[in-house]
Amino acid sequence: MNKTRASGRTVGGLRTLSLQAPAVTLLLLWMLVPLGMTLWFSFQRYNLLMPGMTGFAGLENYEYLFTDPALWSAMGTTLLLVGWVLAITVVGGTLLAVLFQQEFAGRGIARVLAISPFFVMPTVSALVWKNMMMHPSNGVLSWVAESFGLQAVDWFSALPLTSIIIIVAWQWLPFALLILLTAMQSLDEDQVEAARMDGAGPVAIFFFITLPHLKRAISVVIMIEMIFLLTIFAEIFVTTSGGPGLATTNLAYLIYIRALLDFDVGTASAGGVIAIVLANIVAIFLVRMVARNLED
Repeated sequence: MNKTRASGRTVGGLRTLSLQAPAVTLLLLWMLVPLGMTLWFSFQRYNLLMPGMTGFAGLENYEYLFTDPALWSAMGTTLLLVGWVLAITVVGGTLLAVLFQQEFAGRGIARVLAISPFFVMPTVSALVWKNMMMHPSNGVLSWVAESFGLQAVDWFSALPLTSIIIIVAWQWLPFALLILLTAMQSLDEDQVEAARMDGAGPVAIFFFITLPHLKRAISVVIMIEMIFLLTIFAEIFVTTSGGPGLATTNLAYLIYIRALLDFDVGTASAGGVIAIVLANIVAIFLVRMVARNLED
């Protein structure tokens, strides 16, 4: 039985539910209404260039997408982009976290400078890399190449996907560094010192003490980054516009092409549903991985 206060309000489940209901209802509407509309339009013939052709399309939009080579190319590009960025940020973030854990002059300033790229907006970051770093004539990388007598590289034409990977990895490396450096603060220094006294070198300490200690933090970094990396858009839009051809068109950019360039809302919605399914598969795998690490 719920107890009653002097004011007449109940203390217990009923009062808790009444307080939570508005927030939960708003959250459900915020999630379910867009999802429901996406599902609805994915089964409809809805092209803004042909307003007269409407009606129920069944699975036609999905059949068109699954027989379109652009979808498989976009999914492959998405996996390559996510995989390489994760590898660069996790490995680089771990090594930088170990480095910045050491005592050296100006460590505080170095930490701030290393983390600061994460707070730069993706559009601004892409413009900086496009016009100041990777420009074939006026870029810093071209100047460095010419200083060594090498030919400048037109990055976005010759190595488009590599360019996007570099830009995105530069943005997300500070995030991995921040999480892993925070985890390094809880490393037991007495354990490290004992290992040194027993004759363990820096490499052995890293692989047998530091890396196992960072296992949970690395799992969190992978989970959070992968969720966001599946939806990379601004960097592609600003630099390559998905090209040349489909070389840098990931799943998010393919949906944009179908919706806002081809004006095919039905096909774009079907692509959105496919993206949701893919994201949920990845999320289930990552949540299980993180849960297993937490149990260990």
